[in-house]
Amino acid sequence: MIEQSQQSSVETSILSITPSASEKVRELLKQENDPGLGLRIFVAGGGCSGLQYGMTLDEAQDGDTIISQDDYSVLVDEMSLGYINGSEVDYVDSLMGAGFTVNNPNAVSSCGCGHSFKTAEGGGEARGCACGH
Repeated sequence: MIEQSQQSSVETSILSITPSASEKVRELLKQENDPGLGLRIFVAGGGCSGLQYGMTLDEAQDGDTIISQDDYSVLVDEMSLGYINGSEVDYVDSLMGAGFTVNNPNAVSSCGCGHSFKTAEGGGEARGCACGH
């Protein structure tokens, strides 16, 4: 298990989860009513900047890094780990919409939608995304 600090957001050496994101994850997990599920955060090729974030409720798989929060787990596969290391996951509810956001210090550019990004090392092939950018 990865150690956490007791600050306003739950931090690890891999990523931090803001209180609003944690609250939303708990709400989603409660709706599913399956104690074996955690929040999977992953990176996949696609989007107009080459890589895009994804999140889903899932069970742990072989090779996952499991980050234990107070009452749920965050799951990150081996490939995605290098792309999101040091990131902050937040949940924003504004007039423009609601959803999870990732503040990624490894991203050197991102799409206007905030769902796709590119790292200094590159990765992925840029493709159109639904944001219109």
